[in-house]
Amino acid sequence: MRSMPDATDADGLTVGQVSARLGVTVRALHHWDEIGLARPSLRTAAGYRLYTADDLERLHRIAVYREIGLGLDRIQAVLDDSTVDVLSALRAQRAQVDERIARLKQLGAGLDRMIDAHERGLLLTVEQQAAIFGPQWNPDWPAKARQHYGDTTQWRQYAERSAARGPEEWQAVADAVAGLDRDLADAMDAGVTPGSPEANQLVERHRSVFASFFPLTREMQVCLGRMYEADPGFAAHYDGVRAGLTTWFRQIIDASARAHGIDPDTATWQ
Repeated sequence: MRSMPDATDADGLTVGQVSARLGVTVRALHHWDEIGLARPSLRTAAGYRLYTADDLERLHRIAVYREIGLGLDRIQAVLDDSTVDVLSALRAQRAQVDERIARLKQLGAGLDRMIDAHERGLLLTVEQQAAIFGPQWNPDWPAKARQHYGDTTQWRQYAERSAARGPEEWQAVADAVAGLDRDLADAMDAGVTPGSPEANQLVERHRSVFASFFPLTREMQVCLGRMYEADPGFAAHYDGVRAGLTTWFRQIIDASARAHGIDPDTATWQ
C-alpha cells in the first residue's frame, strides 16, 4: 500500500512533482482534474496547476482506492457523497477481490496442468497407466515421445488434450482404440478388401479415434501406416491382435488415400 507523501511545500507542488511523489502518471492526474475527481487548488500566474497538502491527501486516498480496484466513479462517491457507507463499499470490494483470487488460483492450476502435460505427456500415475492401457504399456513411452516430438505442433496439440483429461477420459480413449483394433481384425478375417466401403469406413474411424491425440490428415495417416509396419513395437502390437493385421491395415490406409488423390509412395507428414 502506498505511504502518505510529505507535502510541506508552502507554494504547492506541480503536476510533475506530484506524479513523482505518488507514482501516478501525469496523464492520470490530468484526467482526474478534467472529471472533477481531484483538481489542484492553486494556479500560478502563468496558469500552471499547483497541488496543496490537502490536495495531496485526497490524491493519496484516490491512489489507495484505485490500487484496491475501486472504479473512479465509486472513488468519487466514497470521497464526496456523505450517504455512501465506506465500510460497506470496502467490504464489497473485498468480496470481489476474493472472487478474482479464486479465479486466478483456478487459472494457475490449469496452467500447471498444461505445463506438466507439455513436459510429461500423460498426467497419470504409473499405476493408472497400467490399469488403463494394460500390462503391455511401458510408462517410459510418453517421456521418449517427448524427446522425439516435443518441438512439434502435434505434441503441443496432444499436450493440450492431455491436460484436460483425467483417468476416466483416458479410459474412454483406450476403449475406443481397443474397439477399433478388434473391428480391424474382424474385418480382415471377413475378407474385407482394401478400397472397399467397409475398409474406407475403418480408415475414417481410425482418423477420428486418433484425433483424441491430435488432428490427423490423410497424408499423416499414410505416414503412420508405414510406421506401424516398419516399427517392431507397433507391428508386434497389431500382429498380436491378429497375424498379418499390420500390413493389411497399412494397405487399407493406402487404398483410401489413393481414392482421395494422394500417392502413398510420396505422402509426407503434413
